[in-house]
Amino acid sequence: MKGIISAGHPKTVEAAETILKSGGNAFDAALAALYTSCVVEPVLSSLGGGGFLLAKTQQEKIITYDFFTQSPITKKPISEIDFYPIIANFGSDQQEFHIGLGSIATPGMVKGIFEIHRDLCQLPMNVITQPAIEYAKKGVILNKLQAYIFDIVKPIYTATDSCRKNYSNNLYQLPKMGDCLTFPNLAETFEWLSKEGDQLFYQHDIAKMMVKDCQENGGYLKQQDLTNYQVYKRPPLTINYRNHHIYTNPPPSSGGILIAFALKLAEKIDFSSMKFGSKSHLDLLAQIMLLTNQARLDAPNAHHDLINILDPKLLSDYIHKIKGRTAFHRGTTHINVIDRQGNIASLTSSNGEGCGSMLGNTGIMLNNMLGEADLNPEGFHQWQPNQRLTSMMAPSYVKLSNNQQIALGSGGSNRIRTAILQVLINIIDFNMDIQTAVKQPRIHHENNLLSIETGFPQSSLDYLYSQYHQHVLWPEQNLFFGGTHTLSKQGDDFTGVGDARRDGVFKLVD
Repeated sequence: MKGIISAGHPKTVEAAETILKSGGNAFDAALAALYTSCVVEPVLSSLGGGGFLLAKTQQEKIITYDFFTQSPITKKPISEIDFYPIIANFGSDQQEFHIGLGSIATPGMVKGIFEIHRDLCQLPMNVITQPAIEYAKKGVILNKLQAYIFDIVKPIYTATDSCRKNYSNNLYQLPKMGDCLTFPNLAETFEWLSKEGDQLFYQHDIAKMMVKDCQENGGYLKQQDLTNYQVYKRPPLTINYRNHHIYTNPPPSSGGILIAFALKLAEKIDFSSMKFGSKSHLDLLAQIMLLTNQARLDAPNAHHDLINILDPKLLSDYIHKIKGRTAFHRGTTHINVIDRQGNIASLTSSNGEGCGSMLGNTGIMLNNMLGEADLNPEGFHQWQPNQRLTSMMAPSYVKLSNNQQIALGSGGSNRIRTAILQVLINIIDFNMDIQTAVKQPRIHHENNLLSIETGFPQSSLDYLYSQYHQHVLWPEQNLFFGGTHTLSKQGDDFTGVGDARRDGVFKLVD
């Protein structure tokens, strides 16, 4: 057994498999999968975005790599900024995003890839990039999910001629399921990077192209933004939940700390005495989500350092609220790899939804992180200069009391934390195996709207409808509720699951 992989596309998994079979470790394989995701999951992943890796090495060292986006060092008058809204249509819900060159934050993806490679990898970069280069040159058939995602964000990918030319031979329509997409420019960029390193992106040709475009056409980025960008390596946030150890993404990102807060509330509830999907279970779960949202705003200095959300007094107040409850009352993708040596890579990356224009002839669309309401809780254009943007991404590693090890994470913007929370409760409180835990229907409570996946008992649904007047029932499981691809290792036993909501795939590599 060489290892096990889970990710959001068969080709993403295949790239990681190729690297494991070539003698690479889990981190080599995760980077190969990340490059490939830029080709086969093009709306969800891009070298123009950022992400996080939670790494557990065979020496038992656990560390997070933060290579998420950074706010620009200097601001400009809003009148000079290319920044405008579009509506993304999920079918049962709509969400407004803002795009344009004024929505671009300093990208960290490339710097993160090379920092991880220097610290943790075994194979040369040209070997790691090879699967993605081949897919980009030969082309990949667009599957149903990726075509659906293109349709959701159609206003972004038809915003400029450069986008339409990059993603379709027809300037007037986006690619459809069954179309073969090739990205020769992106393949060439991968080749340049493998030869010249991250300086190509942050100092040399690509950097100059990026700065020129932003300065001439309404963006913020300057050479100083790219030169000063750095990857942060941090100890993970460690949570003890019912004597199990959970390691996740620490502040300044918000996803991990909000999961920790929710688990502290959940720990005071005996979910194991309830039936999954019962009125009690779903009502209390919705309340935990509601109170976590409230606490995010109530925590001292919440917009600057969410670690204060775990302040004992604040926790005590919210635990009292949850115990007093009667029993009935963006573009993101995730990759996990575990190898036979015991290295574990849990990597989540995002490009937001993309800024709506291509970066020259590189095949790269840069992010729109300054245009995402989730990442700008104080309002657009209110960001503080030269600060790491917050993120809901929470790649995680779990060590259960029986020594079972689990790697998981999710895409899904604000739904990331509730998706991971529900999978953890399913595993720990309802004693589900990881396949069952991931497949169960989910809920998400935010902005007074309760979103519910189909699959719960009708009696529970009727109760929720009566208690949560603003609600929507999704007719089938949907990528709106995340994509919690998950792996497990216990002794010599490996297993995994790819979340079907995002066409997840897992594979054992012999």
